[in-house]
Amino acid sequence: MPALLETPPFDLADALNQGCFCQTLDAQRLRAQLEHDPSLGGMAETIAQTRPHLFSSTVVFLSNPTVQAITDTVAAIERVMALPAWHTQALAGAAPIAQTDHGPAGVFMGYDFHIGADGPRLIEINTNAGGALLNAALARAQTACCKAMDVPLNAYPKLETLEDDFFAMFQSEWRLQRGEQVLHTIAIVDDDPANQYLAPEFEMARQMFSQRGVQALIADAAQLEWRDGALWHGSTAIDLVYNRVTDFDLSEGPHAALASAYASGAVVLTPHPRAHALRADKRHLVSLGHLPTLQALGVSEADQRMLQTSVPACEVVTPDQADALWERRRQLFFKPRSGFGARAVYRGDKLTRKVWEQIVAGDYIAQALVPPSLRAMEIGDTQTELKFDIRAYTYAGQLQLLAARTYSGQTTNFRTQGGGFAPVLRVPGQSDIKKWLAPSGCAC
Repeated sequence: MPALLETPPFDLADALNQGCFCQTLDAQRLRAQLEHDPSLGGMAETIAQTRPHLFSSTVVFLSNPTVQAITDTVAAIERVMALPAWHTQALAGAAPIAQTDHGPAGVFMGYDFHIGADGPRLIEINTNAGGALLNAALARAQTACCKAMDVPLNAYPKLETLEDDFFAMFQSEWRLQRGEQVLHTIAIVDDDPANQYLAPEFEMARQMFSQRGVQALIADAAQLEWRDGALWHGSTAIDLVYNRVTDFDLSEGPHAALASAYASGAVVLTPHPRAHALRADKRHLVSLGHLPTLQALGVSEADQRMLQTSVPACEVVTPDQADALWERRRQLFFKPRSGFGARAVYRGDKLTRKVWEQIVAGDYIAQALVPPSLRAMEIGDTQTELKFDIRAYTYAGQLQLLAARTYSGQTTNFRTQGGGFAPVLRVPGQSDIKKWLAPSGCAC
């Protein structure tokens, strides 16, 4: 690899993603991380049997300048979304329940990026991004394949105590609504939680809360009851709900109790309908990438420049624009406004006329196609390349953790041999490459 230093420009992260076939995941370390508490015993085996493609066996490399660009993009978006003019625009067509503001910001925001030659490009914003606890355990289960990797493997200064930061995030949400009252009970809520793909993470969250002195349980949203001015699960009154439900405005029947408790302020709900309406409605991707809109909202010139660089152009799909969009479809990616988890999304070059008719009739946006980066891997005796995206887990605009998702196909799917969540390892940018790599003896 040192010979590559003589051929500028040289991107170390790209070179490692393309040329390092090291398998850094230590299975025993992962088991220890997942099962660090007796209540989590057997989790590693269960994941291996039922979710064999949850974890990749390797890592994804990002340069320090790329990580900084992601951090700066998130900060810029958060500043835009804090503007009164943004609130007015975002809430204008939102459901009535989203008009309610009890104070909490919303835990585990997720900003998803593809990494191109010109830097990170935002492809998605999520209000209940899953996987942070799993990725924290995964990152601590890696082993260096050579001396050169010792530095980036320590990329997260707080990796060993990251759950303390996660717990503090929930405490902050509680205080924003309840002040100095004591938090007694947390419910981790989803629809049929035991059969959700990330169900192991619910168990990890339950243990995280319990270990820090808060009673915690996992509940099906349909089993909650709204009575006597409180939210109940059986005989247990719930103080705070860690909300994993994807009915973002809580309008479906099984979520009636949760909706009533939230609307009345009887429970602290995080994330909540208002957070989704302000941040994760897919039409916001149109506004964030549209310079005249940013100018009209009063966004600073510095943030305008940042978002013009990092947010691909998007537009709403309408019947009036159908013919023109069809002609440009190969350069576009189509997403339903209310979709999540890569459901019902389509690359334009894969579209049939029948699907196109459904898109035009539906509520879709068209996003400029940003090809994902590739990570070279060795799966068995075969060398191959998988696509990857980067998820930034944040709270109140602050970056908590970066993780990658490796996959093949149109979107992330956790069904790819060798794919799944992968830790992000930071490496120097071009200006610091020789200083870092030359003495390392890297054999990747």
